[in-house]
Amino acid sequence: MPVYAIGDLQGCHEDFLRLLDLLRFDPHRDRLWLTGDLVNRGPDSLGCLRTVRALGNAATCVLGNHDLHLLAVAAGTQKLRRKDTLQAVLDAPDAAELLDWLRQRPLAHHEPGLGLLVHAGLPPQWEVTRALQLAREVEQVLHGSGHDLLFRHMYGNRPDHWEERLDGWPRLRFIINALTRIRYCTADGRLDLDHKLAPGTQPPGLMPWFEVPSAAWRGTRVVFGHWSTLGLRRSDDIVALDTGCVWGSRLTAVRLDQADLPVTQTDCPGAQAPGKDA
Repeated sequence: MPVYAIGDLQGCHEDFLRLLDLLRFDPHRDRLWLTGDLVNRGPDSLGCLRTVRALGNAATCVLGNHDLHLLAVAAGTQKLRRKDTLQAVLDAPDAAELLDWLRQRPLAHHEPGLGLLVHAGLPPQWEVTRALQLAREVEQVLHGSGHDLLFRHMYGNRPDHWEERLDGWPRLRFIINALTRIRYCTADGRLDLDHKLAPGTQPPGLMPWFEVPSAAWRGTRVVFGHWSTLGLRRSDDIVALDTGCVWGSRLTAVRLDQADLPVTQTDCPGAQAPGKDA
């Protein structure tokens, strides 16, 4: 059974459909992993949500930071930002159904032989099993009646270092930041959530999260997006899939069930000009 992983859509619905056509994707035969950030910055977040939801069990999607932001805006705990392109989702006649479906998506998904799917990455202290357990802690709140409170407390960059004794909203905030926002950290796992450019440009003392020596998660391939300036990378440890579709680069699919991880890409016209937010 073919299993394809596709990077951040960010509202680029036509590009997504074109890539599915290139793959000859058949939801009755094939499966799809999506790295999250289905929405925002691109021209048709509504179309992306509707299409992925319609794929049913053929598609597995984890939540990204832009997806969580949409949910927070819909809950009334955050306001739309200047570059957000989410109003069409909020105004849609099926908004309630789409938002409820989105809120039920996981933060992490694992299948032996394929890998661990997350939006951004993992801190070095977490083994895969622990990452899944911690993701479920957040999901339990997201799926419950108290999710509005989570959206009120999830924004912010602190705490920036994992400790098992963390509890309450700081604990959940760290888990969300690690799974949906991490790019760089220190060797001991302290998150830096400010620097977004490609490896080699970071300040001294920081390294890409997947380059920390002896990270506890090693031994399982991590499939992720989020980092458009990193681009496509494939190895035994990682598959990085955000290749900047919304910024005018490409949308990328990697076939996970084949050892050589073959790549299919489509060029994208871009909906935003590349800059510091890329």
